[in-house]
Amino acid sequence: MNGPGTRDPFVDWLRATSLVVVVIWHWAFTILRWTPDGPSPTSPLGFLSGLWILTWLLQVLPVFFYVGGHVHLISWEHARARGERLAGYVWGHVRHLVLPAIALVVTWTVLGTVLAAAFDLRWIRGAVLLVLSPLWFLGVYVGLLVLLPLWLWLHRRYDVLVLVWLGGIALLADVLRFRYGVSWAGWVNLLVVWALAHQAGFFFQRLADAPRRWTQALLWAGLLGLAGLVFSGLYPGSMVGVPGDRVSNMGPPTFVIVALLVFQAGLAELIRPVLRRWFDRPGPHRFTAALSRFALPLFLFHTTGMALARGFGYLVFDHRLVDDRAPDLIWWVQRPLAILGPLVCTVPLIVLFGRNRKKHTV
Repeated sequence: MNGPGTRDPFVDWLRATSLVVVVIWHWAFTILRWTPDGPSPTSPLGFLSGLWILTWLLQVLPVFFYVGGHVHLISWEHARARGERLAGYVWGHVRHLVLPAIALVVTWTVLGTVLAAAFDLRWIRGAVLLVLSPLWFLGVYVGLLVLLPLWLWLHRRYDVLVLVWLGGIALLADVLRFRYGVSWAGWVNLLVVWALAHQAGFFFQRLADAPRRWTQALLWAGLLGLAGLVFSGLYPGSMVGVPGDRVSNMGPPTFVIVALLVFQAGLAELIRPVLRRWFDRPGPHRFTAALSRFALPLFLFHTTGMALARGFGYLVFDHRLVDDRAPDLIWWVQRPLAILGPLVCTVPLIVLFGRNRKKHTV
C-alpha cells in the first residue's frame, strides 16, 4: 500500500499508457483519403475483417476515465486535508487542462484562416478539424471535473447504486435510439457512459482490496457481456468507429462501452500484482514516472506533430507517401516509420510548450 501523498506507479502507468496507446493508434493506423474538402481518415479496420477484436484491448479510453475518477477522488481527499476548498481544487485542475488546449485550438484556427486566405486552400478547414478532433475527449473530461462536486455527493450518498443507475440510463438511451429512433438520446451517453467510467474509479481501491474472485468475476462479466452484445448483431464488434458500419460504438458511446469498461477494469486488476513487482525495480519506476509526466503533452501535440510529418513527407516526396490505399505488406512494414516521423516532429513541441506541465496531475 502507498502512504498518504505518495504516487501509485501502477495508477500512473495505467493513465499514461492509455494516452500513449491512443497516440500510437492515431500515428500508425490512420489512413488518409484526400478529398476537395480536406483529408478524410479511415483505418485498416475498414479493409481487414476480424481485426476489430483487437480494439477490445486497444480502445483504452474507458481505462483513462476510470483511473481519472480514482485520481480525482484521492487527490481531492489530500487537498481537503491541506485545507483546500472544492471549488478551488476543481478550478485549478480545469485551468491546467483547458489553457493549453485553448492555446492549441487558437493557434491552429489562426493558422488555418491565414493559409486559406493566402493560398485559397479549400481543404485547410478539414485538415484543421482533423488535427483538433482528438480533443473531444478532453472536453468531456473537463465536463466531468466541473461536475465533480455532484459526483462526490452521489458517491457519498448512494455509493454503488450510482453505477447501477448510470448503467441503466446508458442502456435506456440505446433503447430509445435504436428501437424508437430517438437519435438525440444517443448523445446523452456522451456524458453518462464516461461519467459511469469516472464514477467507477471511485471504487478503484475497494476493488484492489477485494478478494481475487471479484476481479475474475468482473473480467468475465465484462468479456461475456461484450461477446453477447456484439454477437447479437445489435452492435458492431469494433470499439472504434469504422467507415461502413451502421453505427459506431464510440460516436456517441453505446452500452457496449460499459461492458468494455467492466472487462478492462477486471483485466487491469488482474495484471496489477505482476506490474507491482516490476515497479519495485528502479528502472521501471523511473520510466513510469517519465511516461506519466509527458503523456498528456504528448497527447495534446501528437496530431500537430503528425500533421507536420505528413506535410513534410508530401512536400519532399511529391505525394508519393500518401497512404490512400488498402493496407498491403508494404504498408504494414512502414508502420514503424509512421510512428517515428510524427514522434520526431512532436518532441520539439513538448520541449518548447509542454515542459511546465510536469507537476500537473490530470
